[in-house]
Amino acid sequence: MDLLGQNNNTRVRPAYFIISGFIGIPNIKYFYVLLCFIYIVSVLGNSTVMIIIILDRNLRSPKYVAVFNLAFSDLFSNSALIPKVLDIFLFDHSVIPYDDCLAFLFFCFSSLSMQSLNLIALCYDRLVAIIFPLHYQAMVTHRFMLSLVASFWLYSMTVTLVSVGLLTRVSFCNSVVINSYYCDHGPMYRLGCNDITPNRVIGGLAPVLILWVPLVLILLSYCSIAYALSKISTAQERIKAFKTCTGHLSLVAIYFLPIMFVYLFGGTIHPNARIINLSLTAVVPSMLNPIIYVLQTQEIKVSFQKLCKFRRNLK
Repeated sequence: MDLLGQNNNTRVRPAYFIISGFIGIPNIKYFYVLLCFIYIVSVLGNSTVMIIIILDRNLRSPKYVAVFNLAFSDLFSNSALIPKVLDIFLFDHSVIPYDDCLAFLFFCFSSLSMQSLNLIALCYDRLVAIIFPLHYQAMVTHRFMLSLVASFWLYSMTVTLVSVGLLTRVSFCNSVVINSYYCDHGPMYRLGCNDITPNRVIGGLAPVLILWVPLVLILLSYCSIAYALSKISTAQERIKAFKTCTGHLSLVAIYFLPIMFVYLFGGTIHPNARIINLSLTAVVPSMLNPIIYVLQTQEIKVSFQKLCKFRRNLK
């Protein structure tokens, strides 16, 4: 089978790509065991949160539309990424067809992007609850939250489709070896030998649209929340109001701090270490998010305890 197949005079479309991200890293099989553990915990945790929200009528509020979607997108992203990564490297299936690679990129990137966008929805809920408590019922409705979540999915998928679409115009005549742990946009378009300027533009713009704009909006929201809390007369009431934000702040820290570390210091560490750090950054938040919400959100904690008590009574 030929490595490359030429569609026309200007574009060379490869029959397949080779994913080389973890190849050659010492003791990498221990890392695969860790990925298996992360995936199992992620499936159990996010499925539990989704089941609790579905079964408990007390959790049918608009806020939990965003919480449910966060659990769904976390489960979706890790399910799209981890099993395929294990198949590629653990079972030596590093050769992936061209179309499958683009599909792999689309599902991974769109679901991973939803994690940061979901944090905006949860932040909006906290912002309105603290700054406009009397108008909360009118401003945070089921229809609004469903529309917000749907618009975020459309936004994420649109950015991803543009990125994937621009890859189809790249001529891969230099190499088909992708130096990443999945079909990553940046390592892919850099293999091109024709004009990749549009890919460079979207490669620089996508992180801004998906990561840094949400982070700026969240930080501005918490500046407003902090200002509103400073106007509360007693320290006890300020602490009580702030405690309602701790779960969301934990999610923001777990998601954004590792990404910022990789962006700031990724160029100074070994390429193998950078690939491992990037892969953990993609999958660990999806594992930790449901644990944080079960432990720090009183309503879900109570519902979880009721569910466990109900199961024990059935036995």
